[in-house]
Amino acid sequence: MTCRPPPGGTGGAPPALTLGEILRASLPGYGRTHRLPAQHWKVLNALSRCRTAALGAHQYRCAHCGGEHFAPHSCRNRHCPACQGVNSHQWLAQQQAVLLPVPYFHVVFTLPHALNPLIAQNQAALYNLLFAAASQTLLEFGQQKFGAQIGITAVLHTWGQTLIDHYHLHCIVTGGGLTADETQWVPSHPQFLFAVAALSAVFRGKFCAGLQRLHVTGQLQFHGALESLAVARAFQQLVRTACATDWVVYSKRPFAGPEQVLAYLSRYTHRVGISHRRLVAFDARAGTVTFRYKDYADGSRAKTMTLAVAEFVRRLRFHMLPERFVKIRHYGLLANRDRQSRVAAARQRLGAPRPVAVVAVAAPELRCPHCGRNALRLVRVIHPPPRGTAPIRLDSS
Repeated sequence: MTCRPPPGGTGGAPPALTLGEILRASLPGYGRTHRLPAQHWKVLNALSRCRTAALGAHQYRCAHCGGEHFAPHSCRNRHCPACQGVNSHQWLAQQQAVLLPVPYFHVVFTLPHALNPLIAQNQAALYNLLFAAASQTLLEFGQQKFGAQIGITAVLHTWGQTLIDHYHLHCIVTGGGLTADETQWVPSHPQFLFAVAALSAVFRGKFCAGLQRLHVTGQLQFHGALESLAVARAFQQLVRTACATDWVVYSKRPFAGPEQVLAYLSRYTHRVGISHRRLVAFDARAGTVTFRYKDYADGSRAKTMTLAVAEFVRRLRFHMLPERFVKIRHYGLLANRDRQSRVAAARQRLGAPRPVAVVAVAAPELRCPHCGRNALRLVRVIHPPPRGTAPIRLDSS
C-alpha cells in the first residue's frame, strides 16, 4: 500500500503519512534481520507506538452534539517528530526571560566527514568534545576582542537533508558581552562578530587536541573496520587527513531582533532528523520510503529520495542520541549556574527593562471532529493495557 499526502497540506490537519505508521509496518520484519542496541529499540518502539491505543488515551465528549472522541497518548520521546512541538514551545517560553536587546549572531561549526565513522562509534565522547571545542573557541574570542563574557546557546544537529550523518553545532551568540566585574556591557559591531577563518583554525586545533587526549587516555572505541585506529600511527593518519583541509565555520548575518532569535530557535532546538511533512510515500509491498529534501549542492532545489526501509531505519538510527545526553547547552553569560543574576546585570548595563513574566497560556478548547465546535470535555483517562494483552480498541468516527 502506498500513502501520499495531499499537496500543500492544511493548517492543523493530521499528516497523511507518519513515521510511526512506517515503523509499525516495518519493525517486525526489520527486527528479524537486524541486531540493534537496546537503546535504539527503545526509541524505535516508542516512535512506533506514539498516538496509538498502545499508550492509552483521553476520552472526550462534545458538550454540543454529544459525540465522543478518543485522543491517543503521545510517546513524548525526544526523537519523535510528532512530540517535539509542545516541548519546543515550553522551552522557548523559558528563554524569553534571558533575551537581551542586543544583536544575536548565528555561528555553525561543522566537523569534516572524514571523522564520521569514528564519531558514530563514540557519540557521547565526540559530541561532548564538539560542544567543548566550539564553546571554548567562541568564549576565548569574546574575551580577546571585547574583554568580556559573551553568551552562547548551542544546539547539536547530526543529520543532513538526506538523513546521512552530518555533525554540526548551531550556536546563537550575543553581540557583545559583560565584563568580569559586571560594570560594563561591551557591544560588538552590529553586523560583524568574529572572523570565520580565525574561528575555524582555533576550533580545528582544539577539537584535534581533544581527539588526541581521548585516544591517549583510552576513551575511544574502535570496532569492525575501525579496529586499526587503536594503533597510534593509524589514528594519527586519520587526524592528519581530517586536518588537511579548512574546517567549515559559518557565520550568518545577525538576527533582526530578539523576537527573530526566538523564531529561529523554535525551528532548530527541538528539530529531529525528519519531520512528517517531508514524508511522501511508504510502499509496504516494495519495502520503500520516499521523502522530500533540499539539495543544497544544486541551488537548494526541492527533490525526493526513495530508500529501502532497512536503509531508511539505518539512517534514522544515526541520529538517536545517547541516553540522557543533553543536546541544548548554554555557555558564558548564559551558562545555567547564576545565569539569572548575570543576565540581570547585563540588562542593567544595557538600560533594558525587566522582562515581562512569562504566563502559561491555558490549553485551548478541543474541536469536536463530529460537529466542529470547540466543545470537547474530558470524560476519562484510559491507561495503557498491560504488556502482552490485546490493545485497547478506540472507536471514534
